[in-house]
Amino acid sequence: MSSPQHGMISVEEARERILSFFARLEPVRVPLLDALGQVLADDVIAPFDIPPLDNTAMDGYAVRAADTAGATEAAPRELRVVADLAAGYVRQTPLGPGEAVRIMTGAPIPPGADAVVPFEETDERLRTPNEPPHRAATVRVFKAAAVEANIRFRAEDVRQGAPVLPAGRVVRPSEVGVAASLGLPDLPVYRRPVVAILSTGDEITALGQPLLPGHIYDSNAHSVAALVRRCGGVPRLLGIARDTVEDLTRKIRAGLDADMIVTSAGVSRGDFDVVKDVLAREGAIDFWTVRMRPGKPLAFGAFTAPDGRRVPHLGLPGNPVSSMVSFELFGRPAIYAMLGRSDWQRPVIRAITRDAVRNPDGRRFYARCIVSRGEDGRSYADLTGPQGSGILTSMSAANALTVIPEETTAARPGDEIDVMMLDWEQAP
Repeated sequence: MSSPQHGMISVEEARERILSFFARLEPVRVPLLDALGQVLADDVIAPFDIPPLDNTAMDGYAVRAADTAGATEAAPRELRVVADLAAGYVRQTPLGPGEAVRIMTGAPIPPGADAVVPFEETDERLRTPNEPPHRAATVRVFKAAAVEANIRFRAEDVRQGAPVLPAGRVVRPSEVGVAASLGLPDLPVYRRPVVAILSTGDEITALGQPLLPGHIYDSNAHSVAALVRRCGGVPRLLGIARDTVEDLTRKIRAGLDADMIVTSAGVSRGDFDVVKDVLAREGAIDFWTVRMRPGKPLAFGAFTAPDGRRVPHLGLPGNPVSSMVSFELFGRPAIYAMLGRSDWQRPVIRAITRDAVRNPDGRRFYARCIVSRGEDGRSYADLTGPQGSGILTSMSAANALTVIPEETTAARPGDEIDVMMLDWEQAP
C-alpha cells in the first residue's frame, strides 16, 4: 500500500489504485445454478457428442429421399408406414424401399432413411386437441424431399473431447443450458467474494427499531448490500458501529474473515469521523478525496487479520447517494476483479440533456437522470429532480448517471452529454 494521498485525485486514479490491490479468488466447484454470473476457472470438455445420434428436426416421416422423387400434390408418392417412433426410442431395423417411419421431433433417424418429410407435406390430417394421433398404414407425400432434409446430425452442436465452454467465460443462462446438456451438476468457477458491510454513526438506527428524534434508519448498509449481491458478491451485514474508536475497532475485527470490508460514513473531517483513525491504527491507509460529486470523501486501505491476511477496506461517504455512487465506481470493479471478471465498465452513451446541469466546483458530476428514446430516435436525459447527496429517491428514479467532466462548468438544455447507464435493460 502506497503512502496516503491528501489532495483530490481523479476517478480513474482512485479506481486504478484500488484495482491494483485485488486479484481473482481461488477456484471452487459450485452447483450449476449457483455458478450464474461467475467465471469459469477451467475449460469444460464435452464427454460425448451432442446430438449423440442423427435425429429429426421436426415431426414428420423418415423416408428415403429417392422414394419421394417427383412427388407433387397432383401426383403424390405413396409409402408404407412401417413404424411409429417417438423421441427417446431407437429403431434398429433398416428402412426398405417404399417404406416410411412416422417420427417425432428429436427421435433418432432410423437406418436407411436420409430425409424427413414434415407432416405438412403429406396427407397427415391435423388432429384436434385431445384427439388421438392418426396412424394410417400408408402416407402420401406431396413434395419431393432433398437428401438430409430436416435432419440434425450427430455432433453438429458439440463434439466429444472438444472444449465447449472455455476458462474465463462468464456463466450466463446459455452456459448453464450447455452444461446441463452435458449432464454436469456443477462447474469450476472463481469463488464469490464475501463483503462485510458496516454502518457507522450514533444517529444510525437498525431497521425495525423505534426511530428516536435526530436519528435515521440504516439505509446505506442495505443499499450497498444489494449492490454487492447484484454484482455477484456475498454481502454480510456487521451491524452499526457507534462513533468511538473502541466500538468501531470491535466491529471491524468481527469482519476480518471477509474478502473486503465496506464501511459508510466516518471518512470526512468531522470530530466523530473515526474510520480513518481506526484504519491507521489497525492496518495501512491510502486515504484521499476524489474529484467527483457526489462522493468526494473516500477511504481505501487494508486491515491486518489475525492470520496476517491484508483485508482491503473501502470507506464510503455517509450520505446515501454518495455511498451508492462511490460503490458503483469503486466497489463494483473490485468485486468483479475478485470474481475474475474484467467487464465492470458500465455502458456510456451520448444523450441530449433536457435540463441545465450546473457543475461549478471543478469535480466530475454524476447527476442522477432518466434516459429515454425520443420520437426522433435520439436518446434524451432528464434529471430526476433535486440532486442533493441525501436525496435517495433520486437514485431510485434514475437509470443512468450524467458524466459531466471536471472542466465543464455547465451543460445547457439541448447539449449532448455522456451518460453512464446503470440499468442497461432500460437503455433507449
